[in-house]
Amino acid sequence: MLKLWNKYRISNIPSLIFLDATTGKVVCRNGLLVIRDDPEGLEFPWGPKPFREVIAGPLLRNNGQSLESGSLEGSHVGVYFSAHWCPPCRSLTRVLVESYRKIKEAGQNFEIIFVSADRSEESFKQYFSEMPWLAVPYTDEARRSRLNRLYGIQGIPTLIVLDPQGEVITRQGRVEVLNDEDCREFPWHPKPVLELSDSNAVQLNEGPCLVLFVDSEDDGESEAAKQLIQPIAEKIIAKYKAKEEEAPLLFFVAGEDDMTDSLRDYTNLPEAAPLLTILDMSARAKYVMDVEEITPAIVEAFVNDFLAEKLKPEPI
Repeated sequence: MLKLWNKYRISNIPSLIFLDATTGKVVCRNGLLVIRDDPEGLEFPWGPKPFREVIAGPLLRNNGQSLESGSLEGSHVGVYFSAHWCPPCRSLTRVLVESYRKIKEAGQNFEIIFVSADRSEESFKQYFSEMPWLAVPYTDEARRSRLNRLYGIQGIPTLIVLDPQGEVITRQGRVEVLNDEDCREFPWHPKPVLELSDSNAVQLNEGPCLVLFVDSEDDGESEAAKQLIQPIAEKIIAKYKAKEEEAPLLFFVAGEDDMTDSLRDYTNLPEAAPLLTILDMSARAKYVMDVEEITPAIVEAFVNDFLAEKLKPEPI
């Protein structure tokens, strides 16, 4: 059962996912919304539609101006799922306003579309008044719901960043905005290996994560660790991308700071460095390889043994 939770990255219950029985591929991640919106099954089999089709219709600015969705042509787009009643949303919105301004001032074609989860139109209007970008009208509940279904939204705030063709660049826009305040890495193509930080630690809860703990007091140790892991991470990501599946592991390097210390304490890991681990928070399981020297061959064998279910888990 936990394998299914990890495979489909389930973070909330109840969740209902529809699969193609022939290929095993995900057809729809937000089945509960599908049942609510289409109780008679008129849109069956509820497969994903292009963003351009789902977003079609008028979009609003907070001054009351209305624009057609065709005005997004040629732009990167951030689809922002948020609500005024949610404190983390309000905190992110303040940062995102500055990021939006910097990206626009740099001459980039970029637009954000607010998809509200507010509980009343009055709350929507109050919250939207703080935003310099576009929004799906609050009254267009069907379109808001279709966008939630399209991206399988399980929690807010969520920022999905799309390329000009409407394809997803990253689902982790929230993390990227917080990690890149100067927006130098926009449009935030995913990195195979991340340096663990306060802002991206939330991703540890999304499924199994390989975490290589290093002694960051040594100059260049973190960067060397990333370079060691990267070819293996790229190989795994490419393999699953070719199958149109999400990679079964995320990859991190963790240095020495308070957040890393808390993670070690929570997972009851030794203080050794380097320390190679796979942490599966949802299964409350860990896999640990404590060796004096970490080599690419050791990492690759560790990953392959994990994917082949040859490793014995220890409880977290």
